[in-house]
Amino acid sequence: MDHSGHGATMDLPPFTLGRGLEFSADPFFLTGCVAALVLYGYAVARLRRRGDAWPVHRTVLFVVGVLSVALVMCTGLNNYGMVMFSVHMVQHMVISMLSPILLLLGAPVTLALRALPVAGRGRKGPRELLLMLLHSHYMRIITHPVFTIPLFIASLYGLYFTPLFDFLMGSTAGHIAMMVHFLAVGLVFFWPIMGVDPGPHRPGYVMRMLELFAGMPFHAFFGIALMMASQPMVDAYSNPPASLGIDALGDQSAAGGIAWAFSEIPSVLVLIALVFQWYRSEQRTARRSDRAADRDGDKELNAYNAYLASLQARGQ
Repeated sequence: MDHSGHGATMDLPPFTLGRGLEFSADPFFLTGCVAALVLYGYAVARLRRRGDAWPVHRTVLFVVGVLSVALVMCTGLNNYGMVMFSVHMVQHMVISMLSPILLLLGAPVTLALRALPVAGRGRKGPRELLLMLLHSHYMRIITHPVFTIPLFIASLYGLYFTPLFDFLMGSTAGHIAMMVHFLAVGLVFFWPIMGVDPGPHRPGYVMRMLELFAGMPFHAFFGIALMMASQPMVDAYSNPPASLGIDALGDQSAAGGIAWAFSEIPSVLVLIALVFQWYRSEQRTARRSDRAADRDGDKELNAYNAYLASLQARGQ
């Protein structure tokens, strides 16, 4: 098809990368996505066989999260991403800022804790090991905002504005490692903010919102820096294939615009989820208070009324 008036036909032959390695749909991510769906489905089925319910919307969100990873890493988009900076940025933003939110809303850790069997006395099975990890000093460090926010920011500036990016793009293994890193950083950053699964760092709702917005401006600045650059910032995308009919600088500007826009989309999604969780939490607290009042005959209210009556009697 015609691209931006260049009159060139956009065809996509198999691309050859770096040192002569042909790259297509990533089998590493494909295997991981299939394994994640199978394990999650098995855990849900185990709960249902036991007579326990599991929210359908949790399953739907997790499946959509896995499919979002598969979409950018296990389809033709992956080929485009190796030669077009803009498509690579779509991959980066989806796998680091959209997929983690959807996966975490699926509450996979909570599901695992409910589905895994309890080991016998004096023994440690998978469930006990998972609990040990969740309460470990290591987990307290990597989920603390002092660690997660700088890591989130460094994954942009420390990667794209240094020779590290070109080095990783030079091989299939390097590209896989970079994408795994993006996904892991997204999960670590959003896990304590979402607050769905148990974890060592659980701030209040206001603090979670502050943590969310602390990192987002740096995404916008990063996008603006790419858009305003007068020359290609990374060598890997400085000479796109002629068959694509694109300009390296224009493609880089588009990548910057994508990074800028994506700083808003996840923020809105997470903010909606946090407000909904906050509302549900307040409702649960109110119900507990009502049940407590029913059990003790509104003893607290009666005591307060008696106190007011005593103050009035003293005044008289």
